[in-house]
Amino acid sequence: MDETGSDITFDDFMKVDIRVGTVLRAEAFPEARKPAIKLWIDFGPEIGERKTSAQITVHYTPETLIGRQVMAVVNFPPRQIGPFMSEVLVLGTSDDAGAIVLLSPDHSVPDGGRMH
Repeated sequence: MDETGSDITFDDFMKVDIRVGTVLRAEAFPEARKPAIKLWIDFGPEIGERKTSAQITVHYTPETLIGRQVMAVVNFPPRQIGPFMSEVLVLGTSDDAGAIVLLSPDHSVPDGGRMH
């Protein structure tokens, strides 16, 4: 069930394009209202490199993110976050304290692979 308590169809699920990508570059985002890190992620030859920012500074530093595979929604429209244009939504879940922990495959997979 979704937040409204109603089921979704498989077609609804397929509308959300969730792909795996590898973080190529990461840097602090001091202009953000809340502590964040800017990420440049390679989603393979079909999608290419996309950028985003994420409030993940509790568990991650820019240096620890380079080379890490992450999951992201790649079919949202771009969103302006301060002076930075976010092109994808990196996925995570909250730990017991509310800090974000990134979702990622537990084995290396090709960049651009779609979640299914």
